[in-house]
Formats: sequence, structure tokens, C-alpha cells
Amino acid sequence: MLRAPVKDLHGKNVFLTGAASGIGRATAIQAAREGAVLFLTDVDQQGLVDVVAEITEAGGEVAYAAPVDISDHDGVRAMADEITAQAGAMDVVMNIAGIASWGTITAMPHSTWKRVVDINLMGPISVLEYLVPPMIEARRGGQIVNVSSAAGIIGMPWHAAYSASKFGLRGVSEVLRFDLARHRIGVSLVCPGGVDTGLTETVNIAGVDNASPQFRKLQGHFKKRAVTPEQAAASILKGVRRNKYWVYTSPDIRFAHFGQRYFPPGYALAMTVMNRVANKALPQVGRAVRDDG
Repeated sequence: MLRAPVKDLHGKNVFLTGAASGIGRATAIQAAREGAVLFLTDVDQQGLVDVVAEITEAGGEVAYAAPVDISDHDGVRAMADEITAQAGAMDVVMNIAGIASWGTITAMPHSTWKRVVDINLMGPISVLEYLVPPMIEARRGGQIVNVSSAAGIIGMPWHAAYSASKFGLRGVSEVLRFDLARHRIGVSLVCPGGVDTGLTETVNIAGVDNASPQFRKLQGHFKKRAVTPEQAAASILKGVRRNKYWVYTSPDIRFAHFGQRYFPPGYALAMTVMNRVANKALPQVGRAVRDDG
């Protein structure tokens, strides 16, 4: 394993997407406490303003903050050009921003599939396209952090579109892990399980009855096992300092990944049971309406 190129964040240029809320916000705040020079973006302008204010009031340094939709390729390129012209290469690039849209294959509209992939996969790819080459040219190493998901490892119910994007990001990370090693640029693939970011109360799942007792029971089970964004951020930053490739934010996902690799029959049984339990929250077949707009 490549020795950690970034042993601490003090004085390091750290770029981070999704900084306005959830894991991204918590990671930005903790990185600032460790002395990072932050370059932040999020589609939520007001949320970005708020986190910048919180960081600077606590004595942290934010060198750049601007709202960008990472699914806008040209917007990402312009942002990267501006950041590089202002500060040079980044030392750490963190792709944290993403959306969670789930649904059954009979109810998920094509527009949702496309948006999930555009934001969760193509967005990070755009970031890497324009921020990694300056890191290579700077010849001082660095670290890339790509936030995938448990759904980038295992076959969770209703997650087909989400898993398409997160397995894709996992594939990109797996290749770059080796491609960039000769440049002393490490790669960390973060696979969170449940993280209580507030979306647990508002998530809408196409084709699923969110008001059913079965769904509410599943939702409660998720929240009970979920870690806080701050705990997830601590795991991410520990992974950066140690140049860990697989970064888990909770032990249950580590265990699930272990079982998938080393005890496939047990994994298949667990996924089958999970699917049967989840499907009790589905409405009667035929009630879902597709929208291919």
C-alpha cells in the first residue's frame, strides 16, 4: 500500500463538494479544525453561506466557496479553472455531493435514473477530470476521496438507479487507485451505511407506500442503526490520513462486505430476506404509474 501522501491536513488545500449539509458539511467543519485550507461547493447557496460563516467564525480558513451543480460539466470546469488559477493544485479532492433517489423498476421514471447518474457519477468524474491533472503536475502527491455507498457494494432493495451510480464511482476509484499510485496520489473509497442526515424523514421512494406501517418500521430500523454525519466525517478524515482505500463509516457495512466476499451463500440469503421484508411495503402490483418524461 502506498504510504499516506497526506498525513495531516494542516495547511493543505482541500476541495470538497456537498459542503452545505450532511456528511459534506460535517467533513468541511472537521477538516477546518485540523487546519485545512478549504475550497467548497454545493448547489445549495444559502447552506454554503451558512457553513462558511460557521467555519470562519471558529477560526477556520475558507479560500473559496461558490454554488455549483456538479452535473453541469462546464460549470465544474469553470470552477476548477478558477480554483487552480487562484491557489494551484489541491492536496485533497473530496467528492461527497450526491442525491438518493430510490424506487422499483416498474415505477422509477427514466428522468430519475439519468439525474442520479449525472449527479452521483458524472459529477465526480467532472471534478476528477479537472482537479487531478494539476495535482499530478504539482508532483507533491495527494489524496482523492470518493463517497460511494453500501449500495455500491451490496444489492439493497429499490436501489437499482442509486447502485448504478455508486457502483460506477467504485469502478472509477478502483482504477485510479492503481493509475495514480505512481504519482503518490492515494484514493479512498468511502462506503457509508446509514447516516442520519435528515433525509431519512423526507425520502421519497418511487412505487413504495411511504405511509405504510411496514415502511415506517423499516425507516425506524434504519435510523436506529444510522451514524451521525460527524461520525462519518471522522471516519473519512481518518481514512485520508492513513491512505485507506476501503473506508467504512459503520461496522455493519464492513461485515456485509466481508460476508459478500468470503461467504456468498450467506450474503445471498441475507439479501433475499432483506428484499422480502422490504417488499411488504409495496402497494399492490399494477398501482404504480410510470413517467418517462
